[in-house]
Amino acid sequence: MSKKLLTLVLVQQDDRLLLGMKKRGFGTGRWNGFGGKLEEGEDLERAAIREAQEEAGITPLDLQEMGVLDFGFLNNPEILEVHIFKATKFEGGPRETEEMRPKWFKINEIPYDEMWSDDIHWLPLLLDDKTFNGRFLFDENDQILSHELEENL
Repeated sequence: MSKKLLTLVLVQQDDRLLLGMKKRGFGTGRWNGFGGKLEEGEDLERAAIREAQEEAGITPLDLQEMGVLDFGFLNNPEILEVHIFKATKFEGGPRETEEMRPKWFKINEIPYDEMWSDDIHWLPLLLDDKTFNGRFLFDENDQILSHELEENL
């Protein structure tokens, strides 16, 4: 079983969360944070900043790692190990790119029904400044078959 390292950045300012509508590739048609895979020689934080720049035209200034989630998919031996970061300050944008269309949402209006089905489980922890670890297993229709999630105390 191989692991692929990925990053995900969520920007929260007061009662708002910046999400991006994925326009192409993995997760098309869903609201999500900004992120992706590491490039040769990059560490997690550098990759997270680069992906936010490429996908939303913003440079996070105060990245804080909030959690690590492993995602498995039925009939796929590769595990996605996603390091989730939060930022409250940034420079630039946000602006639409080829890959994403950013939009601010009020915290109480987050469109969970248009996001990955795991987000409703861990995103409230991130919004409350809690750190966490977990695992999710999805079926071929991207529905959760099983999950474990724990808050770090």
